[in-house]
Amino acid sequence: MTLIKTVFWKKNAVVLIDQNALPLVERQVVCSDYRQVIAAIRDLTVRGAPAIGVAAAMGAALGALAFASEPIEKFKKKFNAICDEIAAARPTARNLFWAMERMKKHLDEVVRSGKRNPARELVREAKRICAEDIAINREMGRRGAALFSHGDHVLTHCNAGALATAGYGTALGVIRAAHAEGKKLHIYVDETRPVLQGARLTAWEMKKEKIPATLICDNMAGSLMRQGKISKVIVGADRIAANGDAANKIGTYPLAVLARAHRIPFYIAAPVSTFDFSIKTGEDIPIEERQADEVTTFRGAQAAPKGMKVYNPAFDVTPARLISAMITERGVLTPPFPAAIARLQKGKI
Repeated sequence: MTLIKTVFWKKNAVVLIDQNALPLVERQVVCSDYRQVIAAIRDLTVRGAPAIGVAAAMGAALGALAFASEPIEKFKKKFNAICDEIAAARPTARNLFWAMERMKKHLDEVVRSGKRNPARELVREAKRICAEDIAINREMGRRGAALFSHGDHVLTHCNAGALATAGYGTALGVIRAAHAEGKKLHIYVDETRPVLQGARLTAWEMKKEKIPATLICDNMAGSLMRQGKISKVIVGADRIAANGDAANKIGTYPLAVLARAHRIPFYIAAPVSTFDFSIKTGEDIPIEERQADEVTTFRGAQAAPKGMKVYNPAFDVTPARLISAMITERGVLTPPFPAAIARLQKGKI
């Protein structure tokens, strides 16, 4: 199995795979300043909720190194300000805010313990978040693989693979685990307009892993379902509300509607850190709207009349009633989701 290291710490820098360059060029971006990490999150050099969380944690730790010798109260004030600045990079991915909350909490613990080098301890915590993410994804894959059978034709949307995490993947992690068990799966990869994360990233990962896959345009999914060519759908998530409504890449909701119409199981794979227990329903999930040129151009080529008005939400919300199951590292959640998620929050799952 190919090891894809999406984000990692090296010599007091945060190293990222440049996802904007894929699949044409495989290269890394080295961030030596936390502001470069913020820029990488904003311009999609790094994307996917878990990967954003890991990059954010490392970015905060990187920022802390610049004032490591400051008195602790001043250090804490500066560090919290950096965390708030990083958290403002994108509004929808829950893992971004979760990571900043965890880093702030860890600093409080370091201060209480009286440890002398808080910056070093924050670097260790960021590395721990990265390692935990990979372990969580592997466990999620193990649990989710049981839902898939030999011969399944599986549709996925956007990229919920190693590139969307520190490594291994959420939805694609489940597919990887099932494939590793010897189950013969065929993956249908939605291109995922407007940025083509499916065509550029998921297709790249499937080629790397030698998992049989076919790329399709987003508007082909319903036709394939009608022909009986799709047996399961699995996607990731960027934020999940307490009732089970889930935000994911734009275009996920219509897939869930189509899957329900054709009686096809629709699964979500996401770590517990993606659940936002403070939000009651998907109506309260903030949806990022991105720049118009993502729709009107692609890699510098104009694809629409200049000056055309554009609506470009990055995510949509799939209602819990359309979701068959949610795969987490603690187990597989099934409806009714409000009760299942409440047990998850209490640590009873």
